[in-house]
Amino acid sequence: MDDAPHDDETTGLTVEEPSTWAAGVPAVRHALEYSLEQTTVPRTARTLLTMNQVDGIDCPGCAWPDPEVGHRSRNEYCENGAKHINDEATRRRVTPGFFRAHPVDDLASRSDRWLNQQGRLTEPMVKRPGSDHYEPIGWNEAFALVADELRSLDSPDQASFYTSGRVSNEAAFLFQLFARAYGTNNLPDCSNMCHESSGFALHETLGTGKGSVSLLDLENADLILLVGQNPGSNHPRQLSALETAKLNGARIVAVNPLPEAGLRRFKNPQKPRGVVGRGTEIADRLLQVRPGGDLALFQALNRMLLEAEDRAPGTVLDRDFIESSTDGFDTFAEHVRGVDLAEVLEETGLTLDEIGAVHEDVLQSDRVVVCWAMGLTQQRHAVPTIREIVNFLLLRGNVGRPGTGPCPVRGHSNVQGDRTMGIWEQMPDAFLDSLRDEFGFEPPREHGVDAVGTIRAMRDGEVSVFFGLAGNFVRAAPDSEATEAALRRCRLTVQVSTKLNRSHAVCGETALILPALGRTELDVQDSGPQFLTVEDSMSQVHTTRGRLTPASPHLLSEVAIVCRLARATLDGSQAIPWTDFEADYGHVRDRISRIVPGFHDYDRRVTRPGGFTLPNPVNEGVFPTETGAARFTTNRGRATRPPAGHLVLQTLRSHDQWNTVPYTDDDRYRGIHGSRQVVMVNRDDLLDLGLSDGDTVDVVGVWDDGVDRRASGFTVVAYPTPRGGAAAYYPETNVLVPLDSVAETSNQPTYKDVVVRLEKVGSRPDRAPEGATA
Repeated sequence: MDDAPHDDETTGLTVEEPSTWAAGVPAVRHALEYSLEQTTVPRTARTLLTMNQVDGIDCPGCAWPDPEVGHRSRNEYCENGAKHINDEATRRRVTPGFFRAHPVDDLASRSDRWLNQQGRLTEPMVKRPGSDHYEPIGWNEAFALVADELRSLDSPDQASFYTSGRVSNEAAFLFQLFARAYGTNNLPDCSNMCHESSGFALHETLGTGKGSVSLLDLENADLILLVGQNPGSNHPRQLSALETAKLNGARIVAVNPLPEAGLRRFKNPQKPRGVVGRGTEIADRLLQVRPGGDLALFQALNRMLLEAEDRAPGTVLDRDFIESSTDGFDTFAEHVRGVDLAEVLEETGLTLDEIGAVHEDVLQSDRVVVCWAMGLTQQRHAVPTIREIVNFLLLRGNVGRPGTGPCPVRGHSNVQGDRTMGIWEQMPDAFLDSLRDEFGFEPPREHGVDAVGTIRAMRDGEVSVFFGLAGNFVRAAPDSEATEAALRRCRLTVQVSTKLNRSHAVCGETALILPALGRTELDVQDSGPQFLTVEDSMSQVHTTRGRLTPASPHLLSEVAIVCRLARATLDGSQAIPWTDFEADYGHVRDRISRIVPGFHDYDRRVTRPGGFTLPNPVNEGVFPTETGAARFTTNRGRATRPPAGHLVLQTLRSHDQWNTVPYTDDDRYRGIHGSRQVVMVNRDDLLDLGLSDGDTVDVVGVWDDGVDRRASGFTVVAYPTPRGGAAAYYPETNVLVPLDSVAETSNQPTYKDVVVRLEKVGSRPDRAPEGATA
């Protein structure tokens, strides 16, 4: 085991032409190189050969579903999944000696990559008031410390309980149960920052916050629109499904400001044509829409469909479906007929021919799926845009039929499952009633705070205890300086983690690090070895079983941590058998089966090969909206228009990155190597701004609060982005996203909608120009 620090290996920035294809033999080589750098050949083989297999380890890398049992490859993983699972299986360890050598201030000065590379956490650690070092603490003392602090608060709402989407169904259910038994609905989670807009839009229009598409639907669609997605890096196994769809005759349209390698051509490393051939062309069309122009694009397509119906009545729209299963059509149609196509072209940066070609694709397709990810959900007008996509699908009855539907592609491996289990600050009364009836206590009814609300509450002194169950809240959140200042105001911060990250270096007066078992590791409790369950993006619920010896004998499972915290904190007046839950996770699943719809006979059904799929009312022709029908909506909103000399920035991940953790400083598919401090800008925009490819700039966020949000020392890279747009890596540029810049309705931070100016180093203006208009 290696206790020594591992330094970053920055080689200096080099830039090549972006790749025109993804995966292939290089993906296999890079996956194995990183895996073997972290761990041994036997451990690598054990993790990779059991990943995403029946009774194996569910990949923590993303929420893409597994193929049906009998149709899975022996190597059912992607490059990034292989890196992520062996990043967790690393042989490197963070011991108490490491913390003696590295005060908190030192940790705060380190990069995200350096922190992650130190290895697995091994013992509970505490930073006490006035100290700059973490020191060991026993588990019982740690739980007593948290319990004493929670019991001392004037109100349970002075604590907030955050959850990352990598947490299992069982741990998530118990975590929300503990928080509500304690007395608060302050249950922010990573959904608040990634797909909250999807949930609000789909729930309003279709009556469910989840997509309705299965893997089989995607593979049998005639037309697939991929909006604001980069599957080549963020969920590479989707490329295999898209390849199957292409071979089945589907046409694919990519709508994205940046050309992405995986949407150009996919060389499947498990097939001969992906090793020695050219692979498969994925996107038939690429629409490089300007940031925020997606709403205008879909309104134009909807206007064109109405006009096509006018020219050939009864041949374009699904009138029977519209009349029998929807409402709001007439108001919607009147509005969208008034959409000005000249304004659409300005908003999107596209030509009428480009939009018209997609319209023709739609007319020739009986089955249409629209997929989207955070490129859409993190815009200011994300909710209206997704509602407009639903309008687009409803017009031709592309909802609830095989091969059709909306498909939000989520990132974290169990982010959808966590929400199903009750991790939400706004759970409906029916769920809370079920908790009451099952456990004999009255859950709080007042809505809690989400992620942005939690930061505001900590800033304002209204929340003084922050408890994070997995994840890296500090780096995932917007407005980095404001977020860090807010956390440092807390009396107590607690982080349940497997590896070191920046959230451990941004501390309250007292801070705890509670090390947990990873998904790769054996979880043995009093009743014997345990398995856990997760729900993927397409509502499939299945098991995950660790295989490796735990990184340290001092680790506890997330389930055990929650149960022991509950026993230490609560007075026992509720009929909640925390000891039984910790001893046997089957008891947890039994209670879930009585409370959460669709989970009947949970413990037996989930152990069947492949698990089970939760029912979706949309696929049964049922729309549990306020009106009982699928709802056409009228949507308004214009893309952000930056002032002269400014750009609209979107933050994004590099290829070699998982969430907030970069594995290297390279972005192989975009041709950027050796640095993450880059900002990608259209070459013509650089000329207008008086900048050159390779200049060093400060990226400065512009917002109407007068705060100078600055990401310093970035290199300008000329890149094929739309005019007026720019791109830079997350989380380094989260500092530029104002806390108050959020999507309408969903309150989701606008990481894809940031107005910035680029200041060449040494030429900083005395006064910032006026802000942007939306």
